[in-house]
Amino acid sequence: MKAITIPTPGGPEALVLTDVDVPEPAPGEVRVTVAAAGVNRADVMQRMGRYNPPPGMTEIPGLEVSGVVDAVGDEVTEWVVGDRVCALLVGGGYAEQVVVPAAQVLPIPQGVDLVEAAALPEVACTVWSNVFLTANLQPGETFLVHGGSSGIGTMAIQLAREVGARVAVTAGSQEKLDVCRHLGAEVLINYKEQDFVEEIRRATDGHGADVILDNMGAKYLPRNVDALATAGRLVVIGLQGGVKGELDLGVLLRKRAAVIATSLRARPLAEKATIVAAVREHVWPLVADGRVRPVVHSRHALADASRAHAEMESSTHIGKILLIPA
Repeated sequence: MKAITIPTPGGPEALVLTDVDVPEPAPGEVRVTVAAAGVNRADVMQRMGRYNPPPGMTEIPGLEVSGVVDAVGDEVTEWVVGDRVCALLVGGGYAEQVVVPAAQVLPIPQGVDLVEAAALPEVACTVWSNVFLTANLQPGETFLVHGGSSGIGTMAIQLAREVGARVAVTAGSQEKLDVCRHLGAEVLINYKEQDFVEEIRRATDGHGADVILDNMGAKYLPRNVDALATAGRLVVIGLQGGVKGELDLGVLLRKRAAVIATSLRARPLAEKATIVAAVREHVWPLVADGRVRPVVHSRHALADASRAHAEMESSTHIGKILLIPA
């Protein structure tokens, strides 16, 4: 089968279409013929040599797919050959076929086509686990998501809106802010022209953000803490702005606030299974009702993975970028 490999870390050109062996499902796994794979910032970091897969796992990038089950391993009872599914992966999605633990597989939500369903698993699981299971966002609270027009951001806006939170976003253009507004964001901050700490304070009469979802890491750390409300929760899920920052513990103590850093990829199977089950229970009905939708910016052939990565790194996209095997 065809798959994207990374012989040597580097720029988008480091992604190489290669012939590899077809994987066989182990007990408890299913194999999926891939209809589409989601492109994530973590894939870019892996390509650059900064985010390696867990030991013993495939080095083929790709953290989510949609497709059709074509084989099942022993001990699998919920899925059968022919099921249309999407799945959260530890890797391997940039390929024509992939194996995945059965507990990380989800049905295609009603009203979503097979290809665009690839835009759902990673963002839905990331947002639900971090914003709701970890940070415990509540109705009436103010929620700030950085990069509101990203795949993560567009999902976070919609889910926070559905639970009755007030959503604030940062983005780098009016076009992106307009999309965020359409999805349900109420406080719109152009980070190129406005200071998000001041804007959050102004919008909340000095209260601050109860929950912040941050993909920048070190670059935003002290300012995020400044923007937090008393008893606020900052959840860091990305390191686009660096890995080492200065934290004023005095400010954190006075606010009785929390800084939490999490990663989905390296979690044990049991934890991922719990998250996937929660997404199926709480998020999938909202998708089926049309209240929450995947936002897809573009689709590229698997052979054009380098072009998809260049597009992601340009930060011109809104929502998800997908790869389609031939």
